[in-house]
Amino acid sequence: MAATEEVDILLVEDTDSDATLTMRALRSAQLNQRIHWAKDGAEALEFLFPQGDEKPGVDARLPKLVLLDIKLPKIDGIEVLRRIKSDEYTQPIPVVVLTSSGQEQDLVETYRLGVNSYITKPVAFDDFMRVVAEVGVYWAVLNKVPYQPTPML
Repeated sequence: MAATEEVDILLVEDTDSDATLTMRALRSAQLNQRIHWAKDGAEALEFLFPQGDEKPGVDARLPKLVLLDIKLPKIDGIEVLRRIKSDEYTQPIPVVVLTSSGQEQDLVETYRLGVNSYITKPVAFDDFMRVVAEVGVYWAVLNKVPYQPTPML
């Protein structure tokens, strides 16, 4: 799936079980969002910044929300966040870190880079499902983001 396809939520998660549970929680909240699952940081960046002539914002509908794990193969979540928040076309996209990492340095660094929210994944199944559903409803439905510019052709 390329960024030219409509996606509401970009889920960046390398653990199959966590990704499956996250998508299940979002759907159980009756969000019916279009979700693209990137299994590592490189895949997430390729989705947001396709190679070739296409640039973000040209013939593309960027996601309403990025759910981002930090500990990822290939390119870590901190670098993905850095790229998203340093580009004028992707910067307005809300990014919510959803991670197992409780390290203070990760929390501080993600906020320094402009993360919109940092959530440590709950361990208990019911808590995980509730938290993800609440995050999805707030950021993908209720939250409003500013206009995303389209580059000059």
